[in-house]
Amino acid sequence: MSTVLRMRFMGVGNAAAHELGNAAAVLEDADGVPMLLVDCGPTVLPAYLAHYATLPRAVFITHTHLDHVGGLENLFYRLACDEVDRPPTRLYVPAPVVARLHQLFGEDLYKLAEGGVNFWDRYQLVPVGDHFWHDGRAFEVFSVDHHGYRSAFGLCLPGYFVYTGDTRPIPDALARFAARGETVFHDCSLHGNPSHTGVADLEQRYGAELRERLVLYHYESEIAAGQLRRLGYRVAGAGDVYELDPAGRDLRRAG
Repeated sequence: MSTVLRMRFMGVGNAAAHELGNAAAVLEDADGVPMLLVDCGPTVLPAYLAHYATLPRAVFITHTHLDHVGGLENLFYRLACDEVDRPPTRLYVPAPVVARLHQLFGEDLYKLAEGGVNFWDRYQLVPVGDHFWHDGRAFEVFSVDHHGYRSAFGLCLPGYFVYTGDTRPIPDALARFAARGETVFHDCSLHGNPSHTGVADLEQRYGAELRERLVLYHYESEIAAGQLRRLGYRVAGAGDVYELDPAGRDLRRAG
């Protein structure tokens, strides 16, 4: 198993920045083969299909805001109507948000006009706690500070990356989950609010060494991205790919 992995962004915008695409990323192997999609907002599946020409076989959900899960309905219809012989897509969902996800998508008895198909028939739901296995790798899951207690979660592959999802600054969590030199993909816009990190929060809450390992996403506009870059931060754009090499513990943006 190669030690080099890659993270490719499908979109990088916040809920209002439609032109940037909904924030989502794909963990790939060294050859660019998709392993795990993180979040699936409404714009994500078209971007995924345009690049990979196939549907995702596994998705991790950080939380249930529609800009992060709204694409699951589109994926369901494709799985239920267009690729009925394909195995269900594996859906890793933090256990505390499973009920909310079911309320959003699973309660409709007639998801198809003809009936006869449950939403979960086309997904393999895997509720997760602090850890889960995928493709022979042990991932870690942790609560972040978004819109409510244990309502949003981050993802870590030890030695490779931390993906915060939507969050306020989480210095205590990153002191634990980003302690081995991991690249940290972090929610950040120019101005923070009660649910999201602003750039001023980074300097107030994180040390210089950690800030050097941040890659920012979930911002409000291309103009904001330019300002974040001028402040010295790495900022992801839709389609950008980052190589993750735990041997060198460095971050290289792939060509």
